[in-house]
Amino acid sequence: MLNSIDLFALLQLAGLGALLAGLALLLLRLRKASPHGRQHALIVLTLFLTFDLVLFGAFTRLTDSGLGCPDWPGCYAQASPIGASTEIAAAQAAMPSGPVTHGKAWIEMIHRYLASSVGVLILLACVLSWRQAGRAGSASPWWATLTLSWVCMQGAFGALTVTMKLFPAIVTLHLLGGMGLLMLLAWQAQGLRPAPLRLDRKLYIGAWCLLLLLLLQVVLGAWVSTNYAVLACNEFPTCQGGQWWPTQDFKQGFTLWRELGVDADGNWLQFAALTAIHMAHRLGALLVFTALLAFALALWRDGRPQMRVWAKRLLLVAAWQLVSGLSNSVLDWPLLAALAHTGGAAMLLLLLSLLLARAQQARQSPIQDNH
Repeated sequence: MLNSIDLFALLQLAGLGALLAGLALLLLRLRKASPHGRQHALIVLTLFLTFDLVLFGAFTRLTDSGLGCPDWPGCYAQASPIGASTEIAAAQAAMPSGPVTHGKAWIEMIHRYLASSVGVLILLACVLSWRQAGRAGSASPWWATLTLSWVCMQGAFGALTVTMKLFPAIVTLHLLGGMGLLMLLAWQAQGLRPAPLRLDRKLYIGAWCLLLLLLLQVVLGAWVSTNYAVLACNEFPTCQGGQWWPTQDFKQGFTLWRELGVDADGNWLQFAALTAIHMAHRLGALLVFTALLAFALALWRDGRPQMRVWAKRLLLVAAWQLVSGLSNSVLDWPLLAALAHTGGAAMLLLLLSLLLARAQQARQSPIQDNH
C-alpha cells in the first residue's frame, strides 16, 4: 500500500489539518486559563470534533461517498477536488451515479480534512500531557500516548478503506476505531477533571458488562451498515411479510473476510445472508435494551440524586436509539435517522465511559462523590 501513497498529497493534507487545528488552538490560547485548564479544554475540543468526525464518517458512508476520491490521501494526487476537477468530471461522465462525482469527492475530502485536524490536536495533546507529567492535577501521559497510537492506527484503516474498495471488515474496524477514540478521549477528559462517583461492586461490574454488550452491538450495527443490510427487514417487529423468523444464512452473512456484496467464493451475496445480519442486530438490540433498562433501574434504586441523573441520561439515549433504529427499518433507511442512530450509539459509549472513569476515580480516591 505504501507504494500507492502520494507523499506530496499526504504532506498537503497534513498541512491543512495543522492549519485547522491551529485555528482551534488559537481560540484556546485566548482563554484565561492555567496550562492544566487549557489541556483539559484541548481534550474536550478534540472530543467534540471526534464526535463530529464519527458522524461525518457515517454521512460519508451513507451517501456512498467513501470512494468519492478513489486514491489516498489526496484526490487524484491533489489536495482538494478543485485540483482534480478534470479527473472527477471524466469519471462522473463515464458513470454519472458514481462512485466518483464532484459532490462525493468533496464529502470524502472534508472527512479527511476533519480527520487530519483531529490527528494534529491529539498529537499536540500528547506533547502537552508529557510536558505536564508529574505536576499536581496532571493525568498519566500514557493515556495520551495510547490515544495518539490509536489515531495513527485509525488513519491506517481509513487508507485501507479506500485502497481496499470498501472491504466490509475494514470499514467495520474503521467505524469501531472511531468509537474507541471517543472512549479514550472521554477517559482522558474525565482524568483531568476528577469527579469521583462511588458505585457498589454489583453496579461497577454491571457497568462493565453493559459496556461490553454495547460494544458487541456496535460491531453488529457496523456490520449491518457496511453490508447494506438495513432494509433486509422493512417492517417491525416481524420481517418480510409478517414472518418472525425468515430464511437466513448466518454462515454466508458472517463470513468476515470477503469483498463487498460477494461471498467468500466471489459469488453474489444472497438475500438470506443479509437477512441473517439484520436479524442478529435486532436480537442484539433486544438484549442490550433489556440490559440498559435493568442497569438504569438499579441506578435509580440506589437512591442518590446523582445516580438518578445518570439513569435518566441512559434511558433518554436508549429511547433515542430505539426510535431511530425503528425509523431506519420502517421508513426505508432515511439519512437523518441513520445518522441519529450512529450518534446515539456513540453517546451511549461516551456515557458509560464517563461513568466508569468516575467510578474508577472513586475506587482510587477517598474524595467525596460528586454529581
